[in-house]
Amino acid sequence: MDKLRVVLLFGGRSSEHSISCATAGGVLRAIDRDRFEVIPVGITRDGAVVLEADDPERFALDPQHLPEVHDNGTRVHWPESAASRELTVATAGGETSSLGDVDVVFPILHGRFGEDGTVQGLFELIGLPYVGNGVLASAMGMDKHVTKTVLEGAGIAVAPWVTLTRAAWDRDRELWERRVRGLGLPAFVKPARGGSSVGVSRVADWGDLDAALDVAFAEDRTVLVEAAVAGREIECGVLESRDGGAPRVSVAGEIVLHDREFYDFDGKYLDAPGVELVCPADLGDGESAELQRVAQRAFEAIGGEGLARVDVFFDGAGFVVNEVNTLPGFTPISMFPTCWMNSGLTYPDLITELIELGVARGSR
Repeated sequence: MDKLRVVLLFGGRSSEHSISCATAGGVLRAIDRDRFEVIPVGITRDGAVVLEADDPERFALDPQHLPEVHDNGTRVHWPESAASRELTVATAGGETSSLGDVDVVFPILHGRFGEDGTVQGLFELIGLPYVGNGVLASAMGMDKHVTKTVLEGAGIAVAPWVTLTRAAWDRDRELWERRVRGLGLPAFVKPARGGSSVGVSRVADWGDLDAALDVAFAEDRTVLVEAAVAGREIECGVLESRDGGAPRVSVAGEIVLHDREFYDFDGKYLDAPGVELVCPADLGDGESAELQRVAQRAFEAIGGEGLARVDVFFDGAGFVVNEVNTLPGFTPISMFPTCWMNSGLTYPDLITELIELGVARGSR
């Protein structure tokens, strides 16, 4: 059987660059080499598209040294039209060679300029099959305000929120502060389009609001202030069905915090103390069934394809959706793969499943 040629695309211009690189390391280490030929393509923080080394160790996540795509002088060029799937690479000296025809692109770009529908639009324009959600679902999932609006319209419970821009805040601070204070304390301040908890602050005193807004506005021009929801933090993975049926939902995992205010970047990726990931979460059969229903409805509400992670709060009476992440953390220890591993799908098999879903969609 001929191997499928897979472009693993990672890095990118967002503040989640290093997490994307760490994910690449995990995928490079685990992907089935008997079935797939991998072309590692990195995007630098400045947006240069370079041919990277096929070396998982280069992208190991170390708290003292976060992995990064560096500009090595090469330039990878996408096909010139939808009539071709050939990738080429130019050296620093200007010599160009072929990387062969590509079967599918596996984008593991977190954050803006990758997770938000932009790169998905590129692949649609040039006719390259790709893994994961399409343009619309990616764009909606990336924007927390839009996600909440769509989910609320679909009858799915979400946390109360206020969305504002710096211009609106400066123009009529009294009005917006009144709306924000109506959410009560504690509250969370988040960039509208961001992930990995970058730029997120927990506000327990209104005197800290301005500082929290400054942190969030450094990441995005639009910011959400959300009411804190009392309850357990539960997450589950969703995979598109192969046969047109209902989306598949993994067992749930729970984030348990010990002397930590919230599940921040350090807790997610740098093994900071005070965070325990419990999978499977302790839920009754009825609770698990209801979570599965909510996750499926949320995935379908945004037009999900491929994969997503649905994050909820559970107060014992019902589930409140916090986020639908269309390109969830995908390192071997991240919650999305962990939930699927506890559902009987190994990390290498999960990678294979996602690639095959992408190839199948490209053939439709």
